[in-house]
Amino acid sequence: MTSFDVIGGNARGGTLYGIGVGPGDINYLTLRAAALVRDVDVIAFFAKRGLQGNSRGIVDPLIEKGRPELRLEYPVTNEIPPEHPSYQEQISRFYEESVETLSGLLRQGKSVGLLAEGDPFFYGSFMHIWRRLEASFPIEVVPGVTGMSACWTRANAPITWGNDVLSVLPGTLDEDQLRRRLTETDAAVIMKVGKNLAKIRRAVDAAGLLARAIYVERGSMPGERIMPLSECPDGDGPYFSMVLIPGQGRRL
Repeated sequence: MTSFDVIGGNARGGTLYGIGVGPGDINYLTLRAAALVRDVDVIAFFAKRGLQGNSRGIVDPLIEKGRPELRLEYPVTNEIPPEHPSYQEQISRFYEESVETLSGLLRQGKSVGLLAEGDPFFYGSFMHIWRRLEASFPIEVVPGVTGMSACWTRANAPITWGNDVLSVLPGTLDEDQLRRRLTETDAAVIMKVGKNLAKIRRAVDAAGLLARAIYVERGSMPGERIMPLSECPDGDGPYFSMVLIPGQGRRL
């Protein structure tokens, strides 16, 4: 018996489960999440065109062959900026269509587990489904280990001490805004690195924080890389990368 066998899922028909599957390593899955993955009638997941979908890959060892699945394929991801009207139109329509499909399954009395990388309520696509359905169907959200907590743990870098204030910043902010917000906080996590890596490094340097900034790529996943941001090669980072700036607060 594995630890994942301890608790039953007891999934209820007609209920949507937003299942946080953690940052990448299946061993960081909660018992509740693992039990529901095995118990729901349908496993649903988001995926980029031509790829398996990271959340689906994480739970692959728990899914038996022939299990009913629903693949929700994004029409666009990073091909155009999120601020572009075409991006917003396509993604909004995608969420509406996904909701129609999910609603049909829920009306049939199916229990549906919609997988979410990290935690479902933290920068997740699941939230766009939740806000459209939460008034119409029972929904249970299962928290998951966030990517940032996995990254600072894997980097062996305690992120906050004493009264440190932690800021979580999207790397999509403009350079001056990033620099300003970095100067106003004690510790920081910069997400959505990708094509913004060079801009982020300049902002961190301008804020006087480069010496303690850590770059983490694919934290807890195969291909993990951890290094000082100052030593990070030029070019873009992958989707699963972030920059950590640990606080320097009270130590006893």
